[in-house]
Amino acid sequence: MTNNYMRIKKRVFEIISKAEEGDRASLIFDWTIIILIALSILSIILESFIDLVAQYRPAFTVFEFISVIVFTIEYFLRIWTADLLYPEAKHPRLKYIFSFMAIIDLLAILPFFIPFISADLRFLRMMRLFRLFRLLRVIKLGRYVDALQIIFKVIKTSGPQLIMSVVICSFVMLFSAIIMYSVENPVQPEQFPNVIASLWWAICTLTTVGYGDVYPITPVGKILASVISLVGIGIIAIPTGIIAAGFSEVISKEHQAEENEKQPFSEDAVDKLSEEELISLQAKVSTRLQEYGHSTTITIKGKE
Repeated sequence: MTNNYMRIKKRVFEIISKAEEGDRASLIFDWTIIILIALSILSIILESFIDLVAQYRPAFTVFEFISVIVFTIEYFLRIWTADLLYPEAKHPRLKYIFSFMAIIDLLAILPFFIPFISADLRFLRMMRLFRLFRLLRVIKLGRYVDALQIIFKVIKTSGPQLIMSVVICSFVMLFSAIIMYSVENPVQPEQFPNVIASLWWAICTLTTVGYGDVYPITPVGKILASVISLVGIGIIAIPTGIIAAGFSEVISKEHQAEENEKQPFSEDAVDKLSEEELISLQAKVSTRLQEYGHSTTITIKGKE
């Protein structure tokens, strides 16, 4: 009974994970989720046409119900098989529930279930905002599209640098808004009534958008605006450079990993492995030997 349960659980885990070569069931599951996500985004776009919604509301409702049911089943299946995803974690299900992709999965289905929690009219009015969470379903594609996985890796590895660049950009924007308010407010109190309103000008200028709805008219203001515009070019280049370097690093590591897989295993490669990697390798070797009928015992730090 236990063996059958674990066999089924492992097979479910293989199906809901990214499809391996030759696994037709997993491939069908992946494409089903991808198509549902694409149709969900299309549904959100079409729902902005009032006449179309009025004419085909039942179809929109049925599709939303079906897609939410599928995404909900997928969410709970991933929680159920979390111990296979995190075999070394003390609480694998909790670790998965609070992971980034699990939170995205939950937010993607949450708008459908919220109305059943409360019937308060004011609360239901907030559903317009909660329904925007459905757009997060597109992030679920990261499990199946290699390009999106690379983007996630770049953001993860470059996170501290990106946060620091955002802090620098925010400081420069605030500093620019305060300066421009001080210079232009006496002349244009309607255009620069306070620092917060001046921040709109600073954001447009530093990001080199320049809508032209607000602009300085004093000589000092124009000079400062020119300097701030030049600074904006450098400010935009900071996160761009960080992301570009992150892409280069991640892609280089993936190419190196592919080359290592193609090369035959050698003793030199074993010498470069860490303690955790050696233990993992030992467990895999033991498992494969048991499949061939050999009896093995793994001993780690004196414990069997």
